[in-house]
Order: sequence, then C-alpha cells, then structure tokens
Amino acid sequence: MWRPLITAALAATLAIGAAGCASRQTGDTYSRSEARQPGTVQYGSVVSLRPVTIEGTKSPVGAAAGTIAGGIAGSTIGGGRGSAIVAVIGAVAGGLLGSAVEEGVTRASGVELIVRLKDGSERVYVQALAENERFNVGDQVRIVTSAGGARVTRM
Repeated sequence: MWRPLITAALAATLAIGAAGCASRQTGDTYSRSEARQPGTVQYGSVVSLRPVTIEGTKSPVGAAAGTIAGGIAGSTIGGGRGSAIVAVIGAVAGGLLGSAVEEGVTRASGVELIVRLKDGSERVYVQALAENERFNVGDQVRIVTSAGGARVTRM
C-alpha cells in the first residue's frame, strides 16, 4: 500500500530536483565562476530578432532518477520472476521518461538577436529572456563578453 505512494513521492522529488539544477541563460544571470572575471563591453543596436526555444538539459540526472523510480515501481508488481522482469521494464521505461521530463522542465523560451556593432559588423546572440525583458528592433544594447559567453542587455 505504501510502495506506490513512496514511488510517486520519489519521482516527484527527483523531477523537482532536476528542474532546480537547471541554470538560467538570461542576460542578467552569471554563474559563480564568472563573478569577478574580466570581460569586454561592446555597444550596438538590434537590427533583427526572433523568438527561439533553447533546448533543455540532457544530463544523466533525469535518466538515473527515472530508472530508480521505474525500477522501484516495477518491483512492486507481481511476484517471483515476474516481479524482476517488470522491475527491469519499469527501470528502462522510467529512465526514458526521466530523461524526457528533465529536458522538458529545463527547456526555455529565448530570443535570437542580430546586433549591428558600432564598427558596422553584425553578430548574432541567443539567450533566454528574463521575466518582463523585451527587445525591439532599434534598441541600443550593451554586449558583455567574458569567459562564460556573451550577454545582451538594453541600455
């Protein structure tokens, strides 16, 4: 009676944990390793933009969590050899499902920006959008480039 409840709770906890591990790729988010690192700044204007989807992470965490939860859930069904077979099937199915859940939960909406720099050259940047962040053609922007990549922010 408790096994299905425990399995469901474990699966939910692991899915939430995978979502919490996702890093944000917005223009205003820096990783800990990027703090206090020198970078360069360029200025330009947005000449084109379009919405994009940034795929989610595909780390072993989601698959491992799903495999564990699926194996436990499968082992609660049947008895003897049947239980072992269903546990293996549950583990495989859980691994696939866990991987898909992780990718879906960490997927983000983003924007592809084409920016004309002050020297006349054009560059493309892709980043997730922070809440309430909007870019428009003609916006003056600042591009900060460091070891962690580049970020575009409105001026």
